[in-house]
Amino acid sequence: MSEVSQLPKEIYRSYICAHANLPPVESTHQFVDELVMFLFPLKSNLTVSLKSLQKELRRLRFRLSELLYPLHGDSESEVTEAVDAFFSRLPEVYKMLLEDANAFLESDPSAQGIEEIIMSFPGFYAISVYRIAHELQVLNIPLLPRIMSEYIHGKTGIDIHPAALIGRNFFIDHGTGVVIGETTEIGNNVKIYQGVTLGAVFVERGLRDQKRHPSIQDNVIIYAGSTILGGKTVIGRGSIIGGNVWLTESVEPFSLVYHQPQIVIRDKKDFVEPINYYI
Repeated sequence: MSEVSQLPKEIYRSYICAHANLPPVESTHQFVDELVMFLFPLKSNLTVSLKSLQKELRRLRFRLSELLYPLHGDSESEVTEAVDAFFSRLPEVYKMLLEDANAFLESDPSAQGIEEIIMSFPGFYAISVYRIAHELQVLNIPLLPRIMSEYIHGKTGIDIHPAALIGRNFFIDHGTGVVIGETTEIGNNVKIYQGVTLGAVFVERGLRDQKRHPSIQDNVIIYAGSTILGGKTVIGRGSIIGGNVWLTESVEPFSLVYHQPQIVIRDKKDFVEPINYYI
């Protein structure tokens, strides 16, 4: 150990972290994928029966216990309590995800059916993992929820903090570049398109326990590229936020918010100004 302490600080810190009681990242990734497949067996090729589902449920409970033991100091009673609480919420999570899938079906004309949404839509996949991670966050489970959210962030480009509060019938179209911050509150029947940021005006450690991200009320649509910032910013119910809008203040219910950039269309035959630049 004395030789290890002589290593550069960065390497020494990595060595300590590697030997700390932390859940394995790869095992956490595998658990969340298996749990999604358990909720939606059509994502796998496994034969579904009541007996097989019961067996898989027992296995998943054991897998979650393994991930929780290091976080609870190997306290069996605390781990059992957390596992029971999480899986007791799973039927409600499943119900909400079915509602989300139906919101996708009603909102996206390209969707051929619920099966396609569950199997292949990155927005639905990100929401599925968010709802799982959020339940662990509510139970004050450290690390695991954030590991899950960052895993799905890497796979879909959608970054949803597990502590965000998101209502029912949530729809994310395309999804790449969507950011939903920790203290964001989103109501029911909200639609968000790619490149939307629900963030903070600025960040610093002293704001840790404050509401830094906006509140989006029911039935709001936020189009691609829009940025909405600030913990006091409220988007009133039924509002539509147009593409590429920048907002740091609240808007009343049923508002239409947009800007009109100048677009020039000319005949290219008459265009003599240079359009190729070299640096």
